[in-house]
Amino acid sequence: MTDAEEVEMDAAAVDQFLGSGGTGVLSLSTEGDEPPDAVPVSYGYDAERRVFHFRVSLGHEDDPGDLSGRAVTFVAYGDGDGRWRSVVARGRLQNVDEEGIATETLAEMERVDIPLVDVFEEPLRMVSFDFFRLDPDEFTGRRESPVND
Repeated sequence: MTDAEEVEMDAAAVDQFLGSGGTGVLSLSTEGDEPPDAVPVSYGYDAERRVFHFRVSLGHEDDPGDLSGRAVTFVAYGDGDGRWRSVVARGRLQNVDEEGIATETLAEMERVDIPLVDVFEEPLRMVSFDFFRLDPDEFTGRRESPVND
């Protein structure tokens, strides 16, 4: 960025950018010195609780394995109002079926909209999905701003 600098977004701007859902990239921790697995995903976002929900397909050749408890970084980004924006959230995934989060997850799921993006070679009714929740430990948002603003 030559004529611009990054500017941190406040919580309200982050919530507005994320809306109730969209798409981004989920990077998953791996063993040893293997690079992280990065997967394009759709997400749901609950601004009231500031948590993310993901619908992850299972049983395919690049299935990432058990995701519950895995350290992740999620990035949502885009161009809004002529300015680039990004949100980065870090934490550990929780399977929504885990004891203790199932009840609060039901309320959160009513407030989110996870887009269903069809990137599969078979009908969606044949694809298995699990739902995961990310309650971020770290959460940042940045936007591009002209230097002379």
